[in-house]
Amino acid sequence: MSIFDDPGLFGRLWAADYDAGANPDPGPAVDFLAGLAEGGPVLELAIGTGRVALPLAERGLVVEGIEASKEMVARMRAKPGGAQIPVAIGDMADVPVTGPFRLVYLVFNTLFNLVDAHRQADCFRNVARVLAPGGAFVVEAFVPDPADFDRDEQVQVRAVTEDSATIRLHRYDRAAQRFIRQTITFDSQGVHVKPFAMRYCWPDQMDEMAGQAGLRLTERYADWHRRPFDTDSKDHISVYRPM
Repeated sequence: MSIFDDPGLFGRLWAADYDAGANPDPGPAVDFLAGLAEGGPVLELAIGTGRVALPLAERGLVVEGIEASKEMVARMRAKPGGAQIPVAIGDMADVPVTGPFRLVYLVFNTLFNLVDAHRQADCFRNVARVLAPGGAFVVEAFVPDPADFDRDEQVQVRAVTEDSATIRLHRYDRAAQRFIRQTITFDSQGVHVKPFAMRYCWPDQMDEMAGQAGLRLTERYADWHRRPFDTDSKDHISVYRPM
């Protein structure tokens, strides 16, 4: 068993600094999702620190979450309104809630944190189980660009200061559509590693998983502003509904 099969790994390693990172403005996503919620209730998979869920709840929607990392949830609980959002601690692929929900969503490429194709398919199937008739499942993800992984390994310098240096290394398995990343910091306290992995997929592969789960693509955009999706799009916002 790989450490990347542990759904709580990311949160344990990154929760302390997650909100200090370069996370995108949640406003456009919140506007988009609120328009589809039809009064709720709403479920966020991998709710994290509540970056999107809390603004949605502020609009009067009933929001629930699933999150594998207790550390991430603790961060959300410390924010205004965070204690009022019910969160099931568990693997988002299992969708360990009953529903039904008018809207289920999964943002910021997090579907790809499920590093096995079968677990990604499980996620679609279990979302379909808890969707209300006519409900929507929204997924935000990047469109893989083969130019980004044109070699098996990559090394990047992330930061260099008087006291430390941070490098990031990637190793790609193109057949499995997977990469492993290590972010390594060297400082006076020693060597610190933060492993991470993704199993990326293309939009048509995602559509196939949705179809096998009884869902169909109804809308696809290049971003939360509903710009048209085309062959040059780097990201996609996909909306799936029950067949």
